[in-house]
Amino acid sequence: MAPPRKQPRRGATLIRRLVSLAYLVPLSLALLFFVLAVIYSQTQPPSTLMFGRWLTGQPVDRRWVMLDDISPNLVAAVVTSEDARFCSHHGVDWVEMHAALDEDEEGGPSRGASTITMQTVKNLFLWNSRSFIRKGLEIPMALTLDRLWSKRRILEVYLNIAEWGEGVFGAEAGSRNDFGKPAKDLNPREAALLAAALPNPKLRDPRHPSRRYLRRAATIARLSSPDADWLTCIQKK
Repeated sequence: MAPPRKQPRRGATLIRRLVSLAYLVPLSLALLFFVLAVIYSQTQPPSTLMFGRWLTGQPVDRRWVMLDDISPNLVAAVVTSEDARFCSHHGVDWVEMHAALDEDEEGGPSRGASTITMQTVKNLFLWNSRSFIRKGLEIPMALTLDRLWSKRRILEVYLNIAEWGEGVFGAEAGSRNDFGKPAKDLNPREAALLAAALPNPKLRDPRHPSRRYLRRAATIARLSSPDADWLTCIQKK
């Protein structure tokens, strides 16, 4: 008569289940990100901040427009101020990333190293508060999104979900709210003022700029050009 089979210990079974779960959760989240990225490539996606406001009954002002209906002055100003190497990197600007890490190690002032692609990923899929976990997710997701979408699509989505004030999202709503005109009619000065507001749109008001704000906008206007060679990357449909 064969000896009775030993039953696995409960502890060993629990460990195996936890290990399986540890693999299953990130794979499921990666699949969800991929599916949403494909869907969002053809739709007018909302940001997580917009979702949050809807869920809490707060107003959202967002008017989607195509990239061709946004002034080249604003496109150039935003790329210049937010991500000057937008056309040359693949979702992550390693030069800025290394510089930011070096400053942190030396105890210097913190500097932003997020590209437009990384900010698009954060706004569409992640949360707003700063953390190493969020940044750790942001980098591989940005590298993936850069392969799935064209530079033109990344910039178009970003300019339609970026926050330009309390409950104000996208270039069209921001332009109409601050200057009373559609985004396609922004002149270089207005475009620079809107671009300069992006790091902290709830505290920086283009209608009542401080001296420091005006200096920042003037620098952006001086450095940006809608005819710059590096902007040719967004001409690809």
